[in-house]
Amino acid sequence: MQRTKILSDILSIPTTAGTASSISSATCVRIHNDVGSIVTVSISTAVGAGSTFSFSMPANSVEFLEKLPTDVIYASSAIKVNKVAFTN
Repeated sequence: MQRTKILSDILSIPTTAGTASSISSATCVRIHNDVGSIVTVSISTAVGAGSTFSFSMPANSVEFLEKLPTDVIYASSAIKVNKVAFTN
């Protein structure tokens, strides 16, 4: 059974490309959309970078995002994130 290891306190994700965060150089991030609407989450190679990929998260859902430690993320709303790892 796979378990989630929490590696950081819960944070509010930044809401603009200019304030995007690596979430403590995380390679895996737990994202909790705790708002009552769809939120767009974006990942970039650098703060303010033009090359951004995005996905939508339904209201009240959880996703795990695998990324490079230098990649930064931000969202259209200040949802919650943690740096995490998986254990077996």
